[in-house]
Amino acid sequence: MAKLFLLFAAINGMIAVVLGAFGAHALKASIGASLLSAYQTGIQYHFIHVLALVGLALFILRLPATVTVPLPLVLAGCLWMAGVILFSGSLYGIAIGAPSWFGPITPLGGLLLIVGWLCFAVGIARSSV
Repeated sequence: MAKLFLLFAAINGMIAVVLGAFGAHALKASIGASLLSAYQTGIQYHFIHVLALVGLALFILRLPATVTVPLPLVLAGCLWMAGVILFSGSLYGIAIGAPSWFGPITPLGGLLLIVGWLCFAVGIARSSV
């Protein structure tokens, strides 16, 4: 699991940098302030959860080899990955002119991120480390 989380974090770290640069250079002049703000929120949450996944993977790697990774920690990582795609992805889409049905995806992605943090807390509390 740790390798999957690190791989997702590495690829998404790169994507977040590329999209951040795209927003700062290409979008800045072509969209309004509110859409640019939404796009920047997507970038911010994208980066935060890339770092969270790295931290989660490092924590998992610290667990003794004989210990099974607690399910809440696995769920946290999976929920963060899905949440980044839905939350940040929908904000990127909205900023560049996606259809209006993208709007309700954002809160769903946010909910996944929140539940991921709850799972992370439960997993840490239940771990033997």
